[in-house]
Amino acid sequence: MAHHHHGHEHHRGHGHSHPNTLPWAFAATLGFAGVEALAGLWAGSLALVSDAGHMLTDSLALGLAAAAARLARRPPSARHSFGLQRVEVLAALANAGFMLALVLGVAWNAVARLIQPQPVHGAAVIGVAAAGLAINIAVAWLLARGARDLNTHGALLHVMGDMLGSVAALAAGMVIELTGWMPIDPLLSLFISALILVSTLRLAREAVHTLLEGVPQELSLPEVGRRLASVPGVVSVHDLHIWSLSSRRPILTAHVVLKDLGQWDELLPEILTLLRREFHIEHATLQPEAYTPTFYAISDPDRPYGMA
Repeated sequence: MAHHHHGHEHHRGHGHSHPNTLPWAFAATLGFAGVEALAGLWAGSLALVSDAGHMLTDSLALGLAAAAARLARRPPSARHSFGLQRVEVLAALANAGFMLALVLGVAWNAVARLIQPQPVHGAAVIGVAAAGLAINIAVAWLLARGARDLNTHGALLHVMGDMLGSVAALAAGMVIELTGWMPIDPLLSLFISALILVSTLRLAREAVHTLLEGVPQELSLPEVGRRLASVPGVVSVHDLHIWSLSSRRPILTAHVVLKDLGQWDELLPEILTLLRREFHIEHATLQPEAYTPTFYAISDPDRPYGMA
């Protein structure tokens, strides 16, 4: 008779950066995004407005990372046996939808301004874009000091991308101030919108992949299966599934066929350690099964991982 065995490690101290890093970075980025948006409207600069949108993307990513870190520490309940980690994925989808709407709005206005250029206050654009670049550098430094998990690392990449947006807005202001060529503003706003669109589509794709119970991007199902099947005493592995609740918690279930069920108590800790050490899978549910040649020849002829 087969038995289910479940193993996992609690994430004490794992996946969390310095507690003050994300909130401070979130506040600084969100605050300046508002300032930059107002300044962009006053100066008539679409490049500043679009860069403010890019900074808003970053602030939402930072806020999402901070909220997800807090929610991840909440224990499971009778109604939510896995806890509330999927809130991160739902918020990411909402974030992607909002930013897609922003990109379409900016692109529409940029095309209109290319057809009919409007005056832009170049000096104001230079000053605000330079301040935005300084804020981005400070936030990146803050995150780099505390980056210890995937969420914070992802937020850091967002901010690094936003530096390019600030540089583009700064360049637009300098070109306008030096040459008076107004089309540079909508052209660079389209460039910044393209940056936002790339990160937005990537975010949406990852969120949908997680909701569809897809294998995490950093893991290979065949590789994990073959590695499990290579453990001495294991004949084969089937019904292998790997998915994730959030960006930080992959989960695995599998049926493990053994030469001798009596070895299971020794093999289980070895397999759990292997999964944790080589694939960073902390949460696994494994079902041992006794090898029966006739049964597996009929019911499981493909045996994708391991040879019976």
